[in-house]
Amino acid sequence: MHIIRANSSHIDSVSRLFNLYRQFYQCPADLGLAKDFISARISNDESVIFLAQESDADSGTGLGFVQLYPSFCSVEAVKIFILYDLYVDQNGRQQGIGKALMNAAKQHAAAEGAGRLDLLTAHSNTTGQRLYEKLGYKQVNQDFYAYSLGLEQG
Repeated sequence: MHIIRANSSHIDSVSRLFNLYRQFYQCPADLGLAKDFISARISNDESVIFLAQESDADSGTGLGFVQLYPSFCSVEAVKIFILYDLYVDQNGRQQGIGKALMNAAKQHAAAEGAGRLDLLTAHSNTTGQRLYEKLGYKQVNQDFYAYSLGLEQG
């Protein structure tokens, strides 16, 4: 198993995994949407995606991915990365792939001079929570509420 930074040659492999990831979060399967989204992130250099593959060849089967978005914390005046997506295919689970992807994300954020790596996860994702805590992530109970405003596209 090898962890590589995804580029345009990996769009199909990452898109397949991203489509499965979205289904895990109760979204309908839509490989076309997944491919468009991942392709735009890679071609516009808007995110960093690490891909776990069976081999180091570009044609290796994708086993999992992690996607990071660069951002900033104004209060702390530091660069941060938001770890938004982590998914390991069923065929790759219990092999340390999630841990390897999380470590690649951490190394990348540190190399980029980030002060922090943040993530959110569903309350029901106890498997992910165990991994995050094992890797040193701390659950943050802040004096803040999370809000979201949906915007119509079109």
